[in-house]
Amino acid sequence: MAEPRVDFCDVSKKFRRGELHDSLRDLIPDLARRVFRPGGTGAELGRREFWALRHVSFEVKPGQALGIIGPNGAGKSTILKLLTRILRPTSGWCRVQGRVGALIEIAAGFHPDLTGRENIYLQGAIMGMRAAEINRRFDEIVEFSGIAEFIDTPVKRYSNGMNARLGFSIAAHLDPEVLIIDEVLAVGDFSFQAQAFERIREMVQRAIPVVVVAHQLDRIAQLCTEVILLDRGEVVRRGSAAECISAYVLKPVSEVRADSTEGPFQFRRLTLDSPGPVRSGERLAFTVAGQIAPGGLPREIEGIVITVRSAQTGQAVFTTSNARLGVPLPEEGPFELQVELQCNLAPGIYAIETRLWNRARGAPAQQGPSAYVQVQPGKDFTGLVQMNPTMSVARRATRSALTGS
Repeated sequence: MAEPRVDFCDVSKKFRRGELHDSLRDLIPDLARRVFRPGGTGAELGRREFWALRHVSFEVKPGQALGIIGPNGAGKSTILKLLTRILRPTSGWCRVQGRVGALIEIAAGFHPDLTGRENIYLQGAIMGMRAAEINRRFDEIVEFSGIAEFIDTPVKRYSNGMNARLGFSIAAHLDPEVLIIDEVLAVGDFSFQAQAFERIREMVQRAIPVVVVAHQLDRIAQLCTEVILLDRGEVVRRGSAAECISAYVLKPVSEVRADSTEGPFQFRRLTLDSPGPVRSGERLAFTVAGQIAPGGLPREIEGIVITVRSAQTGQAVFTTSNARLGVPLPEEGPFELQVELQCNLAPGIYAIETRLWNRARGAPAQQGPSAYVQVQPGKDFTGLVQMNPTMSVARRATRSALTGS
């Protein structure tokens, strides 16, 4: 079995909040604490310190792609900076074997006064490549980046998207033995993102280990052979992309309650009839429970709006309301609004959102509870919408059969 190219063994990393020292009076006690701290293992937190990572371990072998997901501040980018030796661990150890192609921050490693052409050669030299090797890959790098007309312009005049294009092209084409990519690819346009992730997929197929951080959960699901879910610096789930993405965005129960609010209307809960995934094209049923105070709703309140939103892209793919469907709410008292939707959607994870709508202001009057549902593949298709196609083939008589010849 192949040896791992990326090792991350029981790594912890702590940082300090705020200014380190703003006076000699603060510096001397801090130095004394460091000298006389019992054990000196680094396992204790000092004043204003916090753990960015805590006992994280993983390995990546040739042909594997590890995805790292989690909320902002979970420690994702800290892992990549430790792997690329921008940071050193507080405890534990990490190792990357081979030539590393890395894109951690936009324009990181670029000299702003050098042109794109000059920065390609600079990055190649940093990776230990000879000029002849860089010459051989130069045209391919420039063509992939799509910024050939600006290649002799200083990179300080590049946009964030141009920097990301050139940075990824360099990292992916200068024969890396390990590829480490942060979520900076999100600044590129859609076509380049698709092109970049396809290039990463090709590298994985060529047995190059990849570590990638991205908020684009659909890309993580398509690309990664294993995923870890981080929260507050700790690994809370490890496994397949589907398992970790579901743990990240899906609620563990089928019933989601709303926070109690004062006013003429109160959301109570949103209950999915079936908490499990549905197949593309199948129907999803759920119930929205609420209560209307005596006196009823103000006239400007239209009713309850239901929105289906892609968890991967944030795009609202469908919106309706009880008013649009001609289903009035009761004048007062508790009620349950039963909803059924046909999930003619591409496979993925979707949020079911509820809110009370104020037609006079054209804005939500009150946010309601939300839940998540996973749509699994049904009939095979590509695109955004499941059209549930049917096909048939009818044989036609040939001309010779019709004429009797």
